[in-house]
Amino acid sequence: MDTQVELDSLKDKIIADHVCPELSAGATQLVMGDGDPNADIVFVGEAPGKNEDEQGVPFVGAAGKFLNEMLAAAGMERKDVYITNVVKYRPPNNRDPLPEEKAAFLPYLLRQLEIINPKAVITLGRHSMEYFLPDAKISQVHGHAVRKRVVYHDKVEHEWLIVPLYHPAAALYNGGMRQTLIDDFIAANELVKSR
Repeated sequence: MDTQVELDSLKDKIIADHVCPELSAGATQLVMGDGDPNADIVFVGEAPGKNEDEQGVPFVGAAGKFLNEMLAAAGMERKDVYITNVVKYRPPNNRDPLPEEKAAFLPYLLRQLEIINPKAVITLGRHSMEYFLPDAKISQVHGHAVRKRVVYHDKVEHEWLIVPLYHPAAALYNGGMRQTLIDDFIAANELVKSR
């Protein structure tokens, strides 16, 4: 089956399963993902914000603009990668996603990754990192690749290269983070290309 068709089917399933109905009720739409459905690299953010909710595409606000800059610095474009979020509906007032919201979306995120089957999963921010590296501190592990085995549905195992990075929004609030993020991005891309 075509990868994009499978992803569209998964999107329909999330809606049919009424995942996080309270979030869904306050959101304009479900924000599934953007980019190449057969990409070697999948970026996983936290949750859609206002712009993402309105446009139905992840990372299109200020943090998204910086994400595009970092991709360009690493010699990539959005069309070369796949970008998604842990939580697929915008939390009210752009608050952090709650643990139960992240847990509700986990099986769907894992299925999304299983469909795409990337070489690497690059987490953006601690909320997405905690899925794969629950005991890690982002300040200590950012930019370092970890090979991680993930069990899906208690039987299907996948092993992915996980590369935790700071969220692009961090650079918007702290200018000193900008170069760290760009350097980590370039290094992560080189690492994936060498696999």
